[in-house]
Amino acid sequence: MSASARQHGARLPGAPPRADGARRTRQRFVIAWLAVGAVGFLLASGAVAQPGLGLGAWLVVASLAALVAAGLAARGTFQGDLFVTGSLVTIGGLVALFTLFPVTKVLLAAFTAHDGTFAPSAFAERAGLARVWSLGCVGGAARCGVAWNTLALATLTATACTLLGLAFALVLTRTPLRHPRALRSLATLPLVAPPFVVGLALILVFGRSGFVNQVLAWALGIEPSRWIYGMPGILVAQVFAFTPIAFLILVGVVDGVSPTLEEAAQTLRADRWHTFRDVSLPLMAPGLANAFLVSFIESLADFGNPILLGGDFGVLATEIYFSVVGAQLDAGRAAALGIVLVGFALAAFIGQRAALAGTAYSTLTGRSEASRPAPLPTGVRRACHALVWPWALVTLLLYALVLTGGFAENWGRDYTPTLRHYARAFGIEWGPHGLLWAGTAWHSLATTVSLSAIGAPLTAALGILTAYLLTRQRFIGRAAFEFATLLSFAIPGTVIGVAYLLAFNTPPVEITGTALILVACNVFRSLPVGVRAGMAAMSQIDRGLDEASATLGAGTGTTVRRVLVPLLRPAVVAALVYAFVRSMTTLSAVIFLVSAQHPWATTYIVDRATNGDYGIAIAYSSVLIVVTLVVIAAIRALVGERRWLTRSVSQR
Repeated sequence: MSASARQHGARLPGAPPRADGARRTRQRFVIAWLAVGAVGFLLASGAVAQPGLGLGAWLVVASLAALVAAGLAARGTFQGDLFVTGSLVTIGGLVALFTLFPVTKVLLAAFTAHDGTFAPSAFAERAGLARVWSLGCVGGAARCGVAWNTLALATLTATACTLLGLAFALVLTRTPLRHPRALRSLATLPLVAPPFVVGLALILVFGRSGFVNQVLAWALGIEPSRWIYGMPGILVAQVFAFTPIAFLILVGVVDGVSPTLEEAAQTLRADRWHTFRDVSLPLMAPGLANAFLVSFIESLADFGNPILLGGDFGVLATEIYFSVVGAQLDAGRAAALGIVLVGFALAAFIGQRAALAGTAYSTLTGRSEASRPAPLPTGVRRACHALVWPWALVTLLLYALVLTGGFAENWGRDYTPTLRHYARAFGIEWGPHGLLWAGTAWHSLATTVSLSAIGAPLTAALGILTAYLLTRQRFIGRAAFEFATLLSFAIPGTVIGVAYLLAFNTPPVEITGTALILVACNVFRSLPVGVRAGMAAMSQIDRGLDEASATLGAGTGTTVRRVLVPLLRPAVVAALVYAFVRSMTTLSAVIFLVSAQHPWATTYIVDRATNGDYGIAIAYSSVLIVVTLVVIAAIRALVGERRWLTRSVSQR
């Protein structure tokens, strides 16, 4: 029988009839019972009062899942390819466990009464409090609710970040610069540091003991103020922290505007301003909308800056935190407020889609462009430079203070140079049994670096494998599978943290307080970026390479490992770097999941800062930035770049 006949299940003439129908029925029956057994095992373990599943129980679940994958392959799913079937079952199970299950727990907890019964009215009672939705600030009698505070802050932050990101993109792509790389480095510098580091730096500059207040008090006798604490301080910190993300989104969009269209407008006697306003700017609408959306969601999820600079100005992220760790200890209220936060994010997403619907923005046709981008109007160019250079200089100043502030004895009072803060955090002593890591920060730094180093390769591997399934395979439920893998990106980190706390604090999956929950949280929060990077890179690789590898006898696993992965090195590097940096700098999700055995660097820094110990907090932040930069350089050196093998052809 030929290979094609076997693949399509054909029967040669004269061959005895087969009971295909009965055999397939038995296969479906066995596969269904194996799947029911795996799911039922988990549900029964959670329903019965017993400890969480141990290693042996998880081996049983994994074995049942492996048998399901083998059964599906035996039935001819994906042409009987066990590697593809096993990959789909594995990734689908992990996404269901670490993304869908926690999100479902949050939804259920918000509608569950204190006695454990399902009560839809419980959500309205928790989320409808005056503290959440009050409009007292409109009349000046009281404060507004935290929901309105969050919405106003996110809108202002997203608007400012989008404008600043656009200004940076226009300056770098449309104006001549002597050192564009230096400006680009300054624009992206905040990405390698936790967002709340900007808040720490602002306290050093504008706090009551900050440099500016001290100078004003000394020179002009002006009493130090506390204006930095509240909405103004949070807004400034978030704009500095999230503008680089908006810039990275917009720089490619601005550079992709077709010069031919701008030249055509000028040919029709449009001046620079009308060309920019009526042609260039509308073509940038998708980038502007995406930059606004991402900045909006980042502001919603930010926890570090509001906890440091919030003062009496509350937001949903801090309200959720105090609902879990405060005296009230109401996880249901935290879940309800988390749903409100997700509702804001979804509303922004729907608004963005509606604003861009029905309009085409394609300008790149694949043909070479002989024209140059149109020069910016004089007023726009001056406005961009007026925004960009002060912002870049202040950014440089803030991070210089972070790197040097840890060397001051007591910032704002005593600037005597000292290494005391570094010694307290990272001191090393010689004891009777050898070196003693005496610093108080060593434990959290070692945990953060080691668990981030474990999670980053897992994120890259799962992301690339998921991208392969989505781009190279066709199967029922593909759209739902893609949505599930990207779901965690649309949910703020604070909500993810509460979801993991609710889902994994009780059987059957009881992993709260372990290193596993920290790794899983970071992996599945960063997974969407790895998936998207892999899909974009894999779409550029011709399927003929897969077919050539299969023709030479290689299986699917070998083709992915030996052919595709070497060509996907840029996507692998992007996934590794993003996963590691986000894991090192995350706070809003892991703040609920850390324990005494497994502390995290960012939670340690925030705890020190909120207790007024700014010396150690600043010293630790500078060390974290340096470590992150070193690891990024190591990743790029170890993974390398994609190289194409070419053969020179002599001219005859």
